[in-house]
Amino acid sequence: MDPVATAFELLWPEARRMNLLDDSLSADLARDGSLNQAMVDRMVCLAQYVKTCGADAILFTCSAFGPAIDEVKRTIGLPTLKPNEAMFSDALDICEQLGGQRSIGLLTTFAPSEAPMREELLAAIQQRKLKVKIEGACATGGMAALNAGDAATHDRLIMDSARTLATCDVLMLGQFSMARAQASVADALQKPVLTSPASAVRQLKAVLSCT
Repeated sequence: MDPVATAFELLWPEARRMNLLDDSLSADLARDGSLNQAMVDRMVCLAQYVKTCGADAILFTCSAFGPAIDEVKRTIGLPTLKPNEAMFSDALDICEQLGGQRSIGLLTTFAPSEAPMREELLAAIQQRKLKVKIEGACATGGMAALNAGDAATHDRLIMDSARTLATCDVLMLGQFSMARAQASVADALQKPVLTSPASAVRQLKAVLSCT
């Protein structure tokens, strides 16, 4: 939760935030290997709970649960953002401005999140009729290191993996927890490096300011 809290404090400090955490969902997904109906139902229950608490919008922060978030969007009736939805839009805006055939680097630290993220990004590329190739990499062990309190190893693994995507036009850090490495990666690669929290907070602010 810290990365998104930091993004709110920097970009929209006036927003009143409520954090709700089910810290077993990602572990259950890693154990089972795929999303199941029970997990979807749990996500919907979490969303319904925050709605009853008075939330005006919902931002999910784990990128491995795209289909479950789609179900929340269909059933809850609040503006709801997937973790990387706004970041994907920002990345495609950059590619569109550059023109021609472009490439986006998708870097994660949680391997199960790459497939749903890639699928979501491909759909956005097709919708906008852009010529964009996706290059993926996983900083294996990064999330485990961060969970164990070893932030230095987490950041080093991200940097090592980011260098394999150095030819991409723009790089996206796929987990909210990776935002801490944004500045160092951008400095090393001299490319635009986007994070989910910053893009999401900017989009939420824009959406709710219009309602």
